Amino acid sequence: MKGRAGGERGKTMRQLVLCNDELAGAEGFDRAEVIPLHEEAEEPRPARGMRRAGWLLVACGFAVLPWLYVLAIGLPATATAAHWPVAWVGLDALEALGLIATGFLAARGDRRHALAAAATATLLVVDAWFDTTTAAPGGDFATAVAMALGAELPLAALCGRLALRALSRHA
Repeated sequence: MKGRAGGERGKTMRQLVLCNDELAGAEGFDRAEVIPLHEEAEEPRPARGMRRAGWLLVACGFAVLPWLYVLAIGLPATATAAHWPVAWVGLDALEALGLIATGFLAARGDRRHALAAAATATLLVVDAWFDTTTAAPGGDFATAVAMALGAELPLAALCGRLALRALSRHA
């Protein structure tokens, strides 16, 4: 590898020059400098808009923290939901679609399966959380725990693993 000429040597961008005995004597290739690639392996700095969006999200996340306290002390212990069955059927339908989409995309070797897998893993964890926290004591709670430990969380772990493997492989 050869850095840029003059005072630009300290810059992080370098050119890769393939150099063999014939090229070594050619004009502009009088000596080759070998620099290990890991010295240059820096994460690229995100664009300004991306950095701003990231810090905005961090600020919003911190702004939600006091709201959690308000909810914890203000919500009633029990509540009635008008569309309870629609909420649960809708969540399970989204999980089914996510599993199907992830499976088809992964089977076809499509890299977009990582997105479907991440979304599906999230849905499965949310379902396990709400199933167990909203279940009535006794048999309903035991069923919710069994479903969470036997199906939802293992599938979420599989989807999460697929997403992470795909992202680390293509990063």
